[in-house]
Amino acid sequence: MPPAQGGSKTPALTGRRVVVGVTGSIAAYKAADFVSALVQRGAEVRVVMTRAAQELIGPATFRSLTGHDVATELFEPSPEIAHVALACFGEVLAVVPATANFLAKMAQGVADDLLTTNVLAFRGPVVVAPAMNWRMWANAAVQENVQKLRQRGVIIVEPEEGFLACGETGRGRLARLETLLAAIRFALRRADLQGKPSPLAGARVLITAGPTREYIDPVRFISNASTGAMGFALAAEAAARGAKVRVIHGPTHLAPPPDISTVPVMTASEMAEAAFAALDDADIFIGAAAVADYAPAVTAAQKQPKSAAPLDLKLEPTVDIITEVKKRRPELVVVGFAAETENVEARAREKLERKRMDMVVANEVGREKGFGQGETELTIVLVDGPSRRTGPVAKDDAASLVIDALEDLLGARGGGV
Repeated sequence: MPPAQGGSKTPALTGRRVVVGVTGSIAAYKAADFVSALVQRGAEVRVVMTRAAQELIGPATFRSLTGHDVATELFEPSPEIAHVALACFGEVLAVVPATANFLAKMAQGVADDLLTTNVLAFRGPVVVAPAMNWRMWANAAVQENVQKLRQRGVIIVEPEEGFLACGETGRGRLARLETLLAAIRFALRRADLQGKPSPLAGARVLITAGPTREYIDPVRFISNASTGAMGFALAAEAAARGAKVRVIHGPTHLAPPPDISTVPVMTASEMAEAAFAALDDADIFIGAAAVADYAPAVTAAQKQPKSAAPLDLKLEPTVDIITEVKKRRPELVVVGFAAETENVEARAREKLERKRMDMVVANEVGREKGFGQGETELTIVLVDGPSRRTGPVAKDDAASLVIDALEDLLGARGGGV
């Protein structure tokens, strides 16, 4: 069996070069948290600010966070050519936050300040995180500009629903910090893989992720500790390699990868229904969700009062999604997951054979391990060939190893799906 891989404790973005553009949205103050998080994760960061941004937060803040001067003026004295120096430095450029005005300039190729000129000169991946009043975000002109940018390959991190500076509530709030960081990781990964042929390029990958909730009554449910982190990491990795990815996910506090089609569900039956409906548009199915094996036979219409008497709860098995997927589409490449507390590899191989899957990714789970955004340790069991084990690795690194194994599987079968 191949030796364990991974286990590095090096910060995830060590040595990566990130240019952060800050525009004049009221959310500009949140860019300081974003820059700080990048620095804490080992990134080398340079900041460029528009004049409007400087009305909201001072350059001194970013100078303190990065240890470098902040670029603000197109014609400021400098030994470098200001409008291309940052473009040459960065591996990824992130505009956080981005105003409607900036989106319009970027979509039309306007270059009238230091940030827009560097955007035009930049040749790496660009991440843009808009933040504005909900009415502005919903405006047809803004949406047209966003669509233009997406078509050019710009990664758009859409704003979230929430309380806005104007006192209203709506979609326009800057995305959460973890969502922004995930977009940076995705952009860098896609750049790293650019030019490397992959059997996943153009493949249609359907992934299930996260837990399901099986309701006893309107407020009580049976579930598990899955967060969806593994499924989302797999989705990002597959997309970075050129796959067209759709994720069906249960309830989670995590944000899905940027620009990936998602279908939120709640129960096992809803997840199964959504998966079966999408099968005709899939080449590969990855069942990474922690689907409940049982659900209450009856869900009470009203909250059941507590009593001193024992509660007898009748449970019925839920549909086995992977078994049904393979039955409906025998030719589909199917990857399953096995969360076990003992005999991990043996049980994973038994599941592989019983459900006629092509690959099973097994991990040992319990109260303190397996679920969440921390490290995981996997055993990858293939229908052909020896198993592969990883050392303790972060979910992003684990996802890369899983997709490596999937690519090897596809390659052994002729290089595609």
